[in-house]
Amino acid sequence: MTNEVQPNAKEMATMQAVVYIGDRLKNLRVRRALTQQELADRAGVGKNTVNRIERNEGEPHMSTLRKLAKALGVDPSELVGD
Repeated sequence: MTNEVQPNAKEMATMQAVVYIGDRLKNLRVRRALTQQELADRAGVGKNTVNRIERNEGEPHMSTLRKLAKALGVDPSELVGD
């Protein structure tokens, strides 16, 4: 018998959303031929922030996602998804 805690449905949905955000962000950045530093500069965030989001480490603030979306010329919903 293990004491391993399993994530609930809401936590699972959040984890999946974080993964999709990182994948979508990197895809959009690469399609626009931007480095992480260039995107960070355009968005007014740190390069480490872009790197962490792309590696799906943690959940980014919505304000950060809005800045990144604006820098990429997309609606924030393209990063967050449905």
